[in-house]
Parts: sequence; C-alpha cells; structure tokens
Amino acid sequence: MIIRSTIGLLLALGSCAREQPSLVNTSHLRHLTERISFQGDSVDIIRIYADAPKYDWVGAGDEGIACVDDAARAAVFYLTHAKLMQDRSSLDRARELLKFVLRMETDEGLFYNFIREDRSINTTGSTSLPSFGWWAGRGIWSLGLGYRVFLTSDPAFADVLSEAVERAFPHLDTLLNNYGHERVASGMRIPEWLLYGSGADATSELVLGLIEYESARPQQRVRTYIEKLCEGMMIMQDGDIGTFPHGAHRSWESRWHAWGNSQTQALATAGKLLKNDRMIASAKREAEGWYGRLLILGNQRERDFADSANHKEYEQIAYDIRPMAVGLLRLGEATGEDRYARMAGLAASWFFGNNTPGKPMYDFLTGRGYDGIRSGSEVNANSGAESTIEALLTVLEVEHSSAARQYLYCRKGTLRTTADALTRTITDKEGKVEGAIRIDLRQGQMQLIDREQAEAMEKDVTQ
Repeated sequence: MIIRSTIGLLLALGSCAREQPSLVNTSHLRHLTERISFQGDSVDIIRIYADAPKYDWVGAGDEGIACVDDAARAAVFYLTHAKLMQDRSSLDRARELLKFVLRMETDEGLFYNFIREDRSINTTGSTSLPSFGWWAGRGIWSLGLGYRVFLTSDPAFADVLSEAVERAFPHLDTLLNNYGHERVASGMRIPEWLLYGSGADATSELVLGLIEYESARPQQRVRTYIEKLCEGMMIMQDGDIGTFPHGAHRSWESRWHAWGNSQTQALATAGKLLKNDRMIASAKREAEGWYGRLLILGNQRERDFADSANHKEYEQIAYDIRPMAVGLLRLGEATGEDRYARMAGLAASWFFGNNTPGKPMYDFLTGRGYDGIRSGSEVNANSGAESTIEALLTVLEVEHSSAARQYLYCRKGTLRTTADALTRTITDKEGKVEGAIRIDLRQGQMQLIDREQAEAMEKDVTQ
C-alpha cells in the first residue's frame, strides 16, 4: 500500500552549533583570482583548478584557464556577501568579475564560456560555444543580481548590466515559442520549452537571475518568463512523500542529479516574489519528500527515475549541497517556517564533516572548498573554483540564519526505518544526541522532539 502524507521533522534545538566569528574566508578564492587585461579593459577572472598539496593554478587543458561559469558564480557570492555583510570590498570584486561576464556576451545575447592563456576566447570548444545554456544561465544570474545590487550605488553600471540581461530576451522568446508543448516518456511528462528542451536544472539558475532582475525592475515580460519557466520546472516533478520519487524535481528528461538542481531555490524565491502558492507548494514537496530522505538516508549523486538500476551515490560535490541548503533557506523565508532553515543547516553540515568519510569539505582556516567525496572513505583534496565558491556561498547563507547555523556541526546518529516512519537521530561531534529528523508517513504531521525523547529513541534502537 502506498501511504501519502507530509513530512514530520523532529529537530531539537540542541548544542550542535558553536559561538564563533564568520566562517567565510575568501583567501583561497582570492588566490584563484587574477586581474588581466581583456578586450581593452581590466577585468578579474577565476582560475579553474588548484590541486593539492600546493594548490597552484591548474588549467582545464584545451578548454582554457577561466570561464564564465566560475566568474558568474564568484560574482553571485561577492554580491551576496556585499548585500548581507555591507562589505564594500566585495562589491568591488563583484564589479571586476561582472566586467568579464559582460565581455563574454555576444551582441546577440549569447555567451561564450572559456578564455585561453593568451586571453583569446575559446570560440569552438563544446563547453564554450556561443550558446544559451548552462553558462548563459549562470551569466544571467550574476547580471540580474548585479543589476539589483548596483542599482542604488552605481546606476550607470547597473544600466550596463540591464542592457546585457535584456540582450538575452530574444532567446527566451525563442524558448517559449514551444510553451505548452510536452511529451510523455516512461510515464513522465516532459516539457519542451526549458533550456536544452527539458533542462530544468540549467533553467533553475537562469530563473534565479530573472527573479533578481524582476525584483529590481518589475515588468510583465520578465514576470511572464519566470511564470512559464517555473511551470515547466514544476512539470518535471513527480511523486510525493509516500510515492517515489518523493517530490524530486528531475534535472533533464527522466534523470535527476544533485549538482546544480536549484529548482526549489528558484521556485521558493519566485513564489514569494510573485505571490504564487503553487510554486511554493512545489518547493515544499521536494523539500519534505526528497530532501528529507537525503538528510535521513544519505546524499546521492544521480539516478534515472526510469531505470531503478541506474543510480550513483558518488562522487558528491559542493555543487550538490548548495542548491539543497540555500533552497531550504529560501523556502523558509517564503513560508515563515524555520524548520526549513534547520534542514538547511543539516544539509550544510556536509561541509563540516557530516558525510560518509567524516571529513570536512570546507576549511574555514584556508577558505578551501574541497573537490568532492569519491567514496565512503576517500576525499578529493583538490580545491578548484566551483567547489570553493559553492562552499563559500552555502556557508555565507547558512551562517546568516540563526536557525540554520546551529546545525552546522551536527552529525548523523542512528537510522531507524519502519513501515510508518524514517527516523535519524542527530548528534553533536562527540556523539551526544541532540534531536532527530523524521519523515512520519502515518501521522503526516510536523513534530519537534526534545533531546530527552531523542535519547530515549536512541536507547530503544540499541537495546
């Protein structure tokens, strides 16, 4: 029998957190940053890779040395840091990165991705062709947020960013010429008006940029883009709390992967901005059914919902965690329910050792975000741009929420599964039980269980 209900989250307000100054350290990101002369201007780029143990710069072979993907990510981080911390230096760093993104956009509103060591643009590589896909979506995210942040402090620069965002609008119009067209494969609905046809993952980051732009410069055209793209993303969602795949938003076609799957973040933010309850409900459905299971049962890398044998647990990366953690924060803001912020803190605890090898994936003493968990015992100790920036953005957002921050140093305790519930106790670093997170399939209600009750649950399991 399939049991349908909502999530029950049992999260005690324990002592997993510690009082300390900001955990955000930009030293390694600054190490990866290089100021160059590019197309007649001075801009900042982000070197792609840095390998252990010395962490010197490493290029990406024939692709190049730096890309829009990472410059846009870094710009989003610095803009967010400037906004949350009132940090002028972060605003200056964001400007230099945005100047690079601007110069990688064509007059037609497409984006190149990579530059080479000689400062020439890679115009032919498959990961750099002028296109409207992943790197365009990330570029628009940085430009849209940049417009919002610079609008009051530097209106002239904001106007330049606005022009860049709107140059891409014809490509959005082309996408949405297919609005309403969909097909069914393996019993799943597949829209055809997202990036790459059904690329809800890439589309989610594009939508984040459009949301920022609409927040600062409301216009019906942009609102329509957001609404129609969000509708496509919601079509790519299946199941519920008791039915596989438990509210997960598919990434593309029938496949789901953790990295870059920012649909909950986009839908919660858009739903709040546009006062759209359906978008918020879709975000809640993934948070409660799918994210809840990941937090209880363990993270996954990817899987094909049309093929139960096609799934992977590893490699796990920082780019898996940010969409979940920050998405939960945005959902908490959209609903006013701090249980989602608490879940965000639990998700982000992956960076501080709450993972299968039990190793930190972010070092706040150096600012390095490590490149991944390869297995239950092996960590990739390299520290490239993507991992570092995604770690920094997650930590920045989570530590800004008091409800989330208190869970950063938590650990997974005992797992208990029954026909009625999935339960995982939560401990501090020393193994002391602080509470529990639970999906209650029978009662379908949210409960907060204190430390004493959670300790009793732990004893019951071990006896």
